[in-house]
Amino acid sequence: MDCLGVSSAKSLQALSALLSTQEEEEEDEDCKNVTCVRMDPGHIGPPPPKNKEVPNAYTKKNSKDIWSEEEVAEGSHYDNLADPRPQPEYEIILKQSVGTEDLFLGLSRKDPSSMCCEAMLVKIKLPDTKATDVILDVKEKFLDLRTPKYKLGLHLPNPIHSQEGKAQFFSDKEELEVTLLMKRPMDFINM
Repeated sequence: MDCLGVSSAKSLQALSALLSTQEEEEEDEDCKNVTCVRMDPGHIGPPPPKNKEVPNAYTKKNSKDIWSEEEVAEGSHYDNLADPRPQPEYEIILKQSVGTEDLFLGLSRKDPSSMCCEAMLVKIKLPDTKATDVILDVKEKFLDLRTPKYKLGLHLPNPIHSQEGKAQFFSDKEELEVTLLMKRPMDFINM
């Protein structure tokens, strides 16, 4: 039954001795006495520069600013905790353009998920407010609404095209509807 010629523990030890070289044993003995540097994947490439500061997220520029613009959330300069005006009721509805070819035939790749939505409708209830009293400012990720009675600072769930939206005030319902076109990185696939 001895097909490979390995029949006992002595044979395995002899095979192990043949495979290991004397140079490796000498290096191991040298490393026990002296600090030994072994090559590993960290030694590939040029050595890292010495005495040079590594830039990180907390490195400040030469200005006297406390925070950089990237660290401050968009719209935070509108927050005023001393302002007593209440926040009005609002609702965010995602919209998509769907035709009969989408609904009945399924020719486009649109589905009911939010990834296929093109616009965002923000309905804001403003009782006892006139259209002339509304001040609206829309940024890429923030909607700021001010009236004499209400204040709304709304962080939007998706980035939008701030110059391509429209707003309409319905005085009979006392409601402002703001339609905003969403900015998606994969619009060319989903639309």
